[in-house]
Amino acid sequence: MANFSKSNVPRFSVDVYQNEYLPEGAGEVNAIVTVTATGGGTIGSAVAAPHLYSPGQGPSAAVALMVDCSGSMDYPPTKMRNARDATAAAIDTLRDGVHFAVIGGTHEAKEVYPGGGRLAVADATTREQAKRALRSLSAGGGTAIGTWLKLADRLLSSADVAIRHGILLTDGRNEHESPQDLKAALDACAGRFTCDARGVGTDWEVKEVTGIASALLGTADIVADPAGLAADFTRMMETAMGKEVADVSLRLWTPVDTTVRFVKQVAPTVEELTDRRTEAGPRAGDYPLGSWGDESREYHVCVEVPAANIGQEMLAARISLVIPQPDGSVQNLGAQGLVRAVWTDDMVASTSINPQVAHYTGQAELAQAIQQGLDLRKSGDIDGATAKLGRAVQLASASGNADTAKLLAKVVDVVDAATGTVRLKAKVEEADEMTLETRSTKTVRVKK
Repeated sequence: MANFSKSNVPRFSVDVYQNEYLPEGAGEVNAIVTVTATGGGTIGSAVAAPHLYSPGQGPSAAVALMVDCSGSMDYPPTKMRNARDATAAAIDTLRDGVHFAVIGGTHEAKEVYPGGGRLAVADATTREQAKRALRSLSAGGGTAIGTWLKLADRLLSSADVAIRHGILLTDGRNEHESPQDLKAALDACAGRFTCDARGVGTDWEVKEVTGIASALLGTADIVADPAGLAADFTRMMETAMGKEVADVSLRLWTPVDTTVRFVKQVAPTVEELTDRRTEAGPRAGDYPLGSWGDESREYHVCVEVPAANIGQEMLAARISLVIPQPDGSVQNLGAQGLVRAVWTDDMVASTSINPQVAHYTGQAELAQAIQQGLDLRKSGDIDGATAKLGRAVQLASASGNADTAKLLAKVVDVVDAATGTVRLKAKVEEADEMTLETRSTKTVRVKK
């Protein structure tokens, strides 16, 4: 067994930003929690499971590539060719020793490589074999994404590895299974592997693709021009290869008579975590954060505490990071943050909003305003859509979210960004509308 020094272990840190001062009678406490992993290494493998670690190579990993091969991938024919090239580029990006498989997805899931219900181990030979196998991919059949995910789960779970990851590409709507079937597949796969999802072209359903990524704690995006697939797949695989620890959870302990209102990720994207809580002993709950490399993410925690008198103070929540172990115990990652509540009659102290809390509350509202605005636009409610998208323009402008502002400007004519005065464009490219919807949850960091 390898000998692991502390330098192998990424260090996790937790920083809490809040205004802890509350006026008399108030009980809502808000905090932004920044979680950072630095110093690259292999905490999930080297510490939690030494046998899953290859010294000098990073943690052991398994990746399943799911490629849409339904009939629509032939329109235009370049789409299938680009998908094959993109999958080949992703295979070239695999680290030596990583387990992998390629799945062809139609109304059923087919093992393209290596076959036989197993995974291949990446090296020069298996990469070439996999790329040769891709040449046989052709378009024909329907779309039932749940079957692809279930096959990916079966294959990924056959390897004793630290990190399990899927990459899913689709170009159409999930027409050959019910929404309930897809949801059941996602529920079965949640917590077993993470998955990035991409929609290519403009004939797929944004809420389907973003829903898959959200359920499996991955990223979602649009690749409107199939020619951009290879670059996108390479980037996705590089990120997957940089993950060092799987199954991190944020553990939230709250005192008696305290209610957790919500827990949501607010950077780099908005992701609701409240309903994903699993109980973890008295007054504690775990919220899944997925796989981590060297990175930083931010979370908004809101708790309701019993109101108290002026001068009183209390610990409103304690935050720690844990990784579940095979025996049912958890490994604590040693980072901790405290959320406090202090009641004061100093009006200036109790009414000022912490800049981080204000910023991310605005970013979450921005994401919601875009989604509601686009839904209203689709349903023909022009006034409602104009109001919501106008508010989105105002929020994007105020927070300096230039990327989202640019996407909004392709859907509305901006008369005055500061007041959110806009007019809906008469004609909007479908790709522009879908890009705005798909990327609506991307946030900008607060300016330190």
